[in-house]
Amino acid sequence: MLLNVLPFAARGFAVDLGTANTVVFAPGRGIVVDEPSIVAINTRSDKTEAVGHAAYAMLGRTPANITTIRPLRDGVIADFEAAERLLSHLIRKAQGRATWRRTRLVIGIPSSITQVERRAVVDSAYRAKASEVHLVEEPMAAAIGAGLPIMEATGSMVVDIGGGTTDIAVISLGGMVYTSAIRTAGNHMDDAIISFMRRRHGLLIGERTAEDVKIRLGSACPGEPVREMEVRGRCMREGRPRIVEVSENEVRDALAEPVRAIVSAVKNALECVPPEIAADIYGHGMTLTGGGALLTRLDERLRDETGVPVQVAADPLTSVVLGAGRMLDDVALLRRVAWAS
Repeated sequence: MLLNVLPFAARGFAVDLGTANTVVFAPGRGIVVDEPSIVAINTRSDKTEAVGHAAYAMLGRTPANITTIRPLRDGVIADFEAAERLLSHLIRKAQGRATWRRTRLVIGIPSSITQVERRAVVDSAYRAKASEVHLVEEPMAAAIGAGLPIMEATGSMVVDIGGGTTDIAVISLGGMVYTSAIRTAGNHMDDAIISFMRRRHGLLIGERTAEDVKIRLGSACPGEPVREMEVRGRCMREGRPRIVEVSENEVRDALAEPVRAIVSAVKNALECVPPEIAADIYGHGMTLTGGGALLTRLDERLRDETGVPVQVAADPLTSVVLGAGRMLDDVALLRRVAWAS
């Protein structure tokens, strides 16, 4: 009898280990952690100075002995040690006082990562004191979190636009009929804005400013009214602080290439699915999840380019972690779709 009870003695958490943000869900409590995937490390003492929001506030403002690190790039672990520190800190924060309890993790990962990269995620989780680790592909978790009928004999299409990757999947009867991923997503949009401001206005801006410009002015196709904002940075020619006025039209030009890449990947997916599944998708449409789904009028752009109905998930930022969280309570579903360590 004890053997049957032990698995449920573990405290379960669902984790969306994202390039931009890491979100942790606890059954019965909902989302307990939602913080930027950033770690600040003191290079002299090797001490972790800050994690998450506190580390994000340090971006571009640290002294020489403190470095801010994004452990994940393009959806995969780029810095093993920093990823372990990030996971350990956020899981401890999610556990609260009950740090003695065993921890079972369901972690969302991009569908495109290799077995070696999967192993790196699992090893980081075990080093962070997890007792049991299951990996689930992010588009599958996003589809579950968005409430799509993944177990039915009908095709459901989800486009999950995260920070490092855009994952596209077509799901039917609990399995992937088609899946693809491109390493073009939210962070690449930020990089495009940084390059545009340097090229067009001779202004150097940082990651935080670029993300703010994307959120406030970013769009995938023209609309009314045309928004504008002041952008602060450093003048490349004079080396002093400067403010320039930027319009939505300019930012849309800056984002043209990454948006085009996402649209092209979606069109390729529609061309590759079986005819019956394609008919389902054209009837029911596709669902957008992830932070990139919030780009203004991206759903309109995809609708115009593909002819397929497009809807944005009710809460696109948390679809992956909510889907992973459902698996903690549904063992049959977890065994069906997860990759166990």
